[in-house]
Amino acid sequence: MSAAVSLITASLLSSHAGYSHAAVVASGTRLVFLAGSCPVDLDGSTVAVGDVAGQARACIDNMAIALQAAGATISDVVSTRILVASRDREDLVLAWDIVRAAFGDHAVPSTLLGVTVLGYPDQLVEVEAVAAISVDSTLGS
Repeated sequence: MSAAVSLITASLLSSHAGYSHAAVVASGTRLVFLAGSCPVDLDGSTVAVGDVAGQARACIDNMAIALQAAGATISDVVSTRILVASRDREDLVLAWDIVRAAFGDHAVPSTLLGVTVLGYPDQLVEVEAVAAISVDSTLGS
């Protein structure tokens, strides 16, 4: 876990979901707000059409690239929101399982939502994230 991020699990709340209930960022950090990570390639084409798991993996891969560009890594993430264009709870859980696995022990507070439609043609998954990095580890001041 990043020195800038402290994850909190409340003992009076269920731990069944597999994520922390809250996160706190240390003084002297900068917040990094990422655009929603989408399952698109460099030319803007949707990848893994019809494949929730494949799109979730592509979102995580693209999120890692955006984090790196901001001087951060997945361990600097404070929270996520996973959007899945489906009314089927199994699709939501499938996307969640892929995203959750990518974070390993860094079980950030997360929200999982079923939505009607996302922005790109054939897009089923999008992952939003906020990260926190130490001021001295940023690319500029």
